[in-house]
Amino acid sequence: MYQMLCALIAAIAFETAAGHCQAPQAGTTAITFQSSTYADFRQLLARETPTGTVSIRADLEFPEEVRDRYPAVIVVHTLAGYRDANEGYVAAELRKAGCATLTYDSFAARGTTRAAMSASPGYLPTGVADAYAALRRLASEPRVDADRIAIIGFSFGAEVAHLTAFEQIRSALNPGTGRFAAHVPFYATLSFGVFAERGAYTGSPVLMLLGGKDDNLPEAKVESYLSRLRPSRGKSGPDRNCDLPGRLPCMDGSRSVTLRFYPELVSTKKCPTILLGPGGPMFLVDGQTKPFEPGYVGTCMREAPGYSMAFDAAVRAQSIADAIRFLQQNLR
Repeated sequence: MYQMLCALIAAIAFETAAGHCQAPQAGTTAITFQSSTYADFRQLLARETPTGTVSIRADLEFPEEVRDRYPAVIVVHTLAGYRDANEGYVAAELRKAGCATLTYDSFAARGTTRAAMSASPGYLPTGVADAYAALRRLASEPRVDADRIAIIGFSFGAEVAHLTAFEQIRSALNPGTGRFAAHVPFYATLSFGVFAERGAYTGSPVLMLLGGKDDNLPEAKVESYLSRLRPSRGKSGPDRNCDLPGRLPCMDGSRSVTLRFYPELVSTKKCPTILLGPGGPMFLVDGQTKPFEPGYVGTCMREAPGYSMAFDAAVRAQSIADAIRFLQQNLR
């Protein structure tokens, strides 16, 4: 899931609408939007000028059922980049449920690979910038209901889907009232979180879909973060479904069904969650905040590399059904 993580988070930019047809029918429309590249979270949160800008090509697709306007879902890919067998498959299921979908590849748009991108502390801030740029572009689409745009993501995309729910990030990237209507991270690693304060989340609902047997995100790490949020979050913090019977870190049908441990993959399972807040980042260790030490992130990742993956069709079907049910409830 991960190759590197450091500093702090990224920001959005403005978007240029590119040729889109107005016919209210099913099919794929190629659009573009403008986004930004950030060096790290500090640059994003300080609202400094981004390192660069980029034009991202995206596919906007609509359900077969003709309507005047549709709810929409932005689907963010894994560190492997966009794949038809994973993000494309899930997007097709979402369209069957009545949602328009937007898919794109953050890495391909920058002419880079996951290895090069994830070796930089800016890969997550940049991913969040792309997501908010996509939101702004979709909100200008006449066939999309701007108040009913959700985001889901897998692995890298799951971190993006969770981070976009942080108010501090939203306000830095998308000043004004625009926000995602719902967030669904699939097998996030909880690398980042927020302080347990009201208003830390945007207020939109968040469903975390986690594998009950996922060895890349210990249950104790999940519970430590969520239990800290519960007294202050109201309805704005994340809920989670950690009762899925299998391992979620492999949704792609082209992968092996045989469970295998990948020792070469970088894991953050031994790393504390980094809490973002107005006063700067802090570590969450055993339920308590500790001073943030940038150098420790690399140390904790080297301590326990690798995690297990296997494709599980039943888990994929259940998790997609759970996500669709959640979106239908919150995109009415």
